[in-house]
Amino acid sequence: MTRGPTAWALRPLAALYGALAALRRAFFRRGWAKTITLPVPVIVVGNLIAGGAGKTPTVMAIVRLLRSRGYTPGIVSRGHGRHGDAGIEVRVDMSAAQCGDEPLLMHLRTGAPVFVGRDRVGAARALLQRHPGVDVIVSDDGLQHLRLGRIAQVLVFDERGVGNGWLLPAGPLRERLPAAAPERSIVLYNAALPSTALRGEVAQRSLAGVVPLAAWWQGVPAAAHALEALRGRPVIAAAGVARPQRFFAMLQGAGLSMTPLALPDHHDFATLPWPPTAADVVLTEKDAIKIDPRRIGSTRVWVAALDFKPPAAFNAALIALLPPPGTAHGNAPA
Repeated sequence: MTRGPTAWALRPLAALYGALAALRRAFFRRGWAKTITLPVPVIVVGNLIAGGAGKTPTVMAIVRLLRSRGYTPGIVSRGHGRHGDAGIEVRVDMSAAQCGDEPLLMHLRTGAPVFVGRDRVGAARALLQRHPGVDVIVSDDGLQHLRLGRIAQVLVFDERGVGNGWLLPAGPLRERLPAAAPERSIVLYNAALPSTALRGEVAQRSLAGVVPLAAWWQGVPAAAHALEALRGRPVIAAAGVARPQRFFAMLQGAGLSMTPLALPDHHDFATLPWPPTAADVVLTEKDAIKIDPRRIGSTRVWVAALDFKPPAAFNAALIALLPPPGTAHGNAPA
C-alpha cells in the first residue's frame, strides 16, 4: 500500500481512528475500563497490520511448543466468517460457517480445545469451565482486545511490515508501530527477513508437501514425494486466504506449473470454484477445512500443508515469560 491520492484523502478518517484508539487505551490505562485477569496465563497472538500475517500457524506452533514443555493449552478466537457472535466450543463435526474456518483448522490440527466468541474473556471463561485441566490459553488475535489480560504478547509481521505506515483506513495499521516492542512482547517475522525496525525472530516457513483431501481429513500427514509427483502436470491452485500470492509463489518454488485461482479471504466454497473437468487442484489447509471430500467428484484435490517453525530463541523467550505448568497466577494488564 502506497501513500497515493486515496490514502491522503483518507488521512482525516485515519486521524479520527487513531484518536478513538488512543482514548480507548487511556480508559484502560486509567482504570475507567477494566482489564480482566483470568486464573491461567494468557498468550495473545496478534498483528498491528490488517489482514492475515500468519497468526494461525503461529498459534498452532505455540500450542505444540507448550505441550512439549508440559503445559495443557487451550485456544480462544473471534471466529471470523462464522454466523453469529455467541461463544461456542469448536467440534470436529461442525462446519466452518458455524465456528469459523481458522478455529476449526486449529482444533483439527492441534486437538486442543477451542472456544470462539466476540468476547474473548467470555470464551476463555467458558473454555476453563468445560476443560478445567487447561493451564494456559492462547488467544488467536485479540491484540486490541484490551479487556483480556495477558502475560505475554506475540506480534506477528509478514513481508508487508507496516505498509505505508498509516492507520486505517488511509493505511493498513490497526495501531501505530511502537519504537520498541511493548513489555512482555515478542516479535515474530513470518517473512524471509525482518520487515520492521522492531527486534524479533524470523520463522522458518516452507511447504511440507501435499496429501489427498480425504486422507487429510483422516489425519494423514502431507508428503514431499506427493508434491514432487505433481510437477509437469496441469494443476489449479485455489486459495481463499488474505494473501493468495504467497501460496502461489510457494507452489511455483516447488516446481509446479499451476493456474492460480485467487478467491476472497474466508471463501465459503459453497460451490466448487474450479471446472468439474479439472484433473488436479491444490488447496491451502484453511480452504480444505470447508470442503467435504464427497463433493469433489473425479477431480484429485490435494491439500498443501505448511511447515512453520519459530526459531529456538523465540521458543525460549516465550517460555521464559510463563510460570511453570499448572501454576495459578494473574496476567499482566493489557
